[in-house]
Amino acid sequence: MDCLFCRVVAGEVPVETVLADDTVHAFLDHRPLFPGHLLVIPRRHVATLTDLTDPETGPYFTRVRLLTAAVERGTAAAGSFVATNNRISQSVPHLHTHIVPRNPKDGLRGFFWPRTHYRDAAHATDTAALIRAAL
Repeated sequence: MDCLFCRVVAGEVPVETVLADDTVHAFLDHRPLFPGHLLVIPRRHVATLTDLTDPETGPYFTRVRLLTAAVERGTAAAGSFVATNNRISQSVPHLHTHIVPRNPKDGLRGFFWPRTHYRDAAHATDTAALIRAAL
């Protein structure tokens, strides 16, 4: 098994598990942004969000939602940041969702990358049209 997260699910890699059921395995990130930073992974190996099947999507994100609330309550955080990378910046090629507890003035500034702008309104309209066409 080459996949680190599949090895976690199999019990071959020790992690601090928060929830393990038939759908997900959720555990503390070993390099957290803040204490309580969780990784939620599907038990079945899928590389990206787009590889998750329709029947798997609802149960997966139901667990993400429940775990997000638990992270906020359990760490007494004012809020959270929930993110999933797809291929780019995905350190392990197994779908995983980060749940990071957040508080005002915690040092994180919005997203972890610089924000940009559309050239003009037409550029935004054209971009939205391309995405709608891809649906």
